[in-house]
Amino acid sequence: MKVQPNDRAIILGEYILEHKSTVRATAKQFGISKSTVHKDVSERLPKIQPQLYTLVKEILEQNKQERHIRGGLATKKKYEKLSKKYRG
Repeated sequence: MKVQPNDRAIILGEYILEHKSTVRATAKQFGISKSTVHKDVSERLPKIQPQLYTLVKEILEQNKQERHIRGGLATKKKYEKLSKKYRG
């Protein structure tokens, strides 16, 4: 993704807002690091588009609150897969 950092921050913010995406999923989609996504939306975005930042921040906070649930589901899925492998 070869664009200016401020433009990238806006693009990432709009993507997160539109898809209700996590930082990790957004980074994967754009082929950049999670650190870059986080820095862009938490440091650059409030300075250039505060209203977009407010909306994005709500989604990221919701993702943060749901993080432990997603982790538990991933672990459950992992062990179900292993269980099926050994049974049959």
